[in-house]
Amino acid sequence: MAQSRNNSSRGGAPRGGGKPGGGARGPQGRGKGSKAGTKGGFKSGPKTGPKSGPGKPKASAGQKGPQKPRAFGGVDKYERRASAIKEHGPHRRRRPKNPPVDRLEAHDENGVRLQKLMAQAGVASRRVCEEMILDGRVEVDGQIVNELGVRVDPALQSVHVDGMRIQTDEKLVYYSFNKPTGVVSTMEDPDGRRCVSDFLDVRKHERVFHVGRLDVETEGLLLLTNDGELTNRLTHPSYEVPKTYLVQVHGPVEKGVGKQMREGIKLEDGIAKVDSFKLIDSKPGHVLIEVVLHTGRNRIVRRMFDAVGHPVERLARTQVGPIAIGDQRQGVVRKLSHTEVGTLLASVGM
Repeated sequence: MAQSRNNSSRGGAPRGGGKPGGGARGPQGRGKGSKAGTKGGFKSGPKTGPKSGPGKPKASAGQKGPQKPRAFGGVDKYERRASAIKEHGPHRRRRPKNPPVDRLEAHDENGVRLQKLMAQAGVASRRVCEEMILDGRVEVDGQIVNELGVRVDPALQSVHVDGMRIQTDEKLVYYSFNKPTGVVSTMEDPDGRRCVSDFLDVRKHERVFHVGRLDVETEGLLLLTNDGELTNRLTHPSYEVPKTYLVQVHGPVEKGVGKQMREGIKLEDGIAKVDSFKLIDSKPGHVLIEVVLHTGRNRIVRRMFDAVGHPVERLARTQVGPIAIGDQRQGVVRKLSHTEVGTLLASVGM
C-alpha cells in the first residue's frame, strides 16, 4: 500500500489518467483560464509586433500612399488615349495656334477679331466663321485673310465673304418703308402734309434719310439709311440700279406699246426707255403692267405712259435693286436683314 503511494507520487501517471492530450491545466490547455486560445482553436497565440512594421510605415492623416496606375488591359488609360490620337487623329479638328499677323496690311491691333466681327454681323457662328477664314473665303480691304488672329476696324475697313460685303459698322442702319399714297418723300413738310418722319419711331429708329423720291401719289418701296456712300451709288445714273414698278392704266393696250417703250420714247428732257415691259393682268377697262427701268428722272414712269396715250391710274414701286417690298404692309418701316444689306451693297460695288 505504502509502496504504491510512493510510486504514484514519484513518477506515476499524472492526474487525468492515460487519455492522450489530457495533461495538467496550463497555458497550452483547453481550460477556462486560457486567454490565448479561441473557440475554434485556429489561432495559436497572441499577435506579435506592430501592425505596420519598419518596412511599411503607416501613412499619416491626409497623406495618400503610393498609387497604382489606372490600367485597362495592362495599359495606362492615358497611354491608350495618346496612342489612339496618334493613330487615328483627334475627334475634331484642332484650332491651329494663331501665327503672328502683324505683317498683314489688313491687321489693326486696336480693332476687333475678324471672326467675332463676322459673327456679330450675322454671317454664322464664331466657330464657322473661323473655318471660313481658314478656307480663304474672307477678304479684308481686298486682301484674302486665311489666318486667325487678325483684327480689323469695323468703321474703316471692308470685309467680304464669298465676294459679298458684310456690314460691320453698327452705326449704319438700313430700312425698307412701304410708302402709302398721299405721303411726301421728305422728312419735314412746311405745308403740314404727312411725310416719312411721321412713320418713324425716334425710340427705335436712328436718324436716317430717304434714298431717292416717290411722288405724292406713288406708293411702294422707299429705302431709308444713314449710309451716305450707298445713297450716292443707288441714285447715281452710272450704277444703273434697276427699279421695278407696277402700273395700272386704262385698257386695252395696243401690242406695239411695249416695243415702243423698250426702244425709247422722246420726252422734253431726252430719250427714255424701259429695260422690261410685261403684261401682268387685264380686266375690262384696266390693264396691269410691270416695267423695269434704271433711270431715276422725276416722274419718269408717268411721263412715258402719258407719251404713249395711256395715263397712269395707279403706280407702285415694288423693288429697288435686290430689295423687294414683298408682303410688307403699307406704312410699315422694316429693318433690312444682314443678307439683304450685303446684296444691296454688292449691287453697287461696295
